[in-house]
Amino acid sequence: MIIGFHMSTSKGFDKTILEAKKYKANTFQFFPRNPRGSKARILKDSEIDSFKQIAKENNFNSIVCHGAYTMNLSSDKEDIREKSTLLLREDFDRINKLGINLYVFHPGSHVGQGEGKGLDYIINSLNSILNKDDKFNLCLEGMSGKGSELGKSFEQLKFIIENVDYKNMGVCLDTCHLYSAGYDIKNKLDSVLEEFDKLIGINKLKILHLNDSKTEFNSNKDRHEQIGKGSLGIKTFENIVNNSILNKLPMILETPCTNEEYMKEIELLNSLRK
Repeated sequence: MIIGFHMSTSKGFDKTILEAKKYKANTFQFFPRNPRGSKARILKDSEIDSFKQIAKENNFNSIVCHGAYTMNLSSDKEDIREKSTLLLREDFDRINKLGINLYVFHPGSHVGQGEGKGLDYIINSLNSILNKDDKFNLCLEGMSGKGSELGKSFEQLKFIIENVDYKNMGVCLDTCHLYSAGYDIKNKLDSVLEEFDKLIGINKLKILHLNDSKTEFNSNKDRHEQIGKGSLGIKTFENIVNNSILNKLPMILETPCTNEEYMKEIELLNSLRK
């Protein structure tokens, strides 16, 4: 399986690959800038070249870039929407240089304006900055549905994808978010995947975030727990890693863990394969 966890790249992207390998990961996820701010570290050509070489040598072909939490393309404030759109474009240019082909971000929150207006803002922003020279998969993350979050349903994700002109649109499904949003992957995994395929198309599913949940089904709360220690339980993840569609996707752990604990979770998930 292609499996890893969220990591800091502050010491260099090339060094992050070697660090990931040390903990038995064969991919990783990273923030391109401060996740709670907007500052991004300047990348030198030497670091970019070294990263590409080491990634190739170690078959790290499915690294995931995660957009900052502060971005909100559907904000009720124009300056926030404009800033978020600018940061996204900067991120896209960054991963184009690095040769990274997976970018995931939270669609946004409509902040009381209504679902329709919020979705339109997201679509307009993405259409204004994506172009034919971009080659990466841009993945909308399915959300838990807290407050005015958008992306909480397959229908909302479908609407965005169908109205964005960019051809490489995809989806990242988070197991905690799915369950909290009312998709019963614990008892009806196949049915949930069939619904996704019917509405969006299973070929649009590009990334999995593997997280157990601290809250119960349909709670609309985003509270990650370590694998097997939450309401989803170990059997859910056994079903996932043995599903012939899901176990081919890059899987990223975002559980509350140290690197050593992430290694144990990777070993656990691999041990569940039949």
